[in-house]
Amino acid sequence: MSSSHAAPTSPERKAKDVLVGDLKAKFDKMTSAVLVDFKGLNVDTVTRLRNEFRKNGVEYKVVKNTLLKQAIKDKAFAESFGKHLVGMTGIAWSYEDPSAAAKILKAFKKDAEKLKIKAGLIEGQILGGDAVENQLATMPGKDELRSMLLATLQAPLTQFVQQLAAPSQNFVYVLAAKEQQG
Repeated sequence: MSSSHAAPTSPERKAKDVLVGDLKAKFDKMTSAVLVDFKGLNVDTVTRLRNEFRKNGVEYKVVKNTLLKQAIKDKAFAESFGKHLVGMTGIAWSYEDPSAAAKILKAFKKDAEKLKIKAGLIEGQILGGDAVENQLATMPGKDELRSMLLATLQAPLTQFVQQLAAPSQNFVYVLAAKEQQG
């Protein structure tokens, strides 16, 4: 069928194209994504989960699997990640702290047993639900990494100052020992 005979684009099709473009943009700027099966959760629980995500800079959306598959079709991980796009699917994108969504979901699962983590995606690598909980959720967050880096940077300075002070301290000890002998 040539393009001159193509049917005009329906408003629904345009809306879907916009949504797919929006989803592509989220995948392009995310540091990680987690797929969730929320079947069986009540509205109050889902609302609390959404609020927790929002507070922590995580974007959460319930999207049709076909639209998600369309949004990632050009990505290297499309086939392996697409296998997890079955049933009810919510997706949580983390943009700064790769472990943020995973940590929230892991904590939330304690109160909401019906919540299931399907899979995760970080740097093009697909993680199973267990790996999201046991590896991604236990990674240090952005603030934890900053404090670890700061401690690492400060350690040599602290040791250097101690080394500088050591000769004068030792000299004081020698003088004190001579005074006691004398």
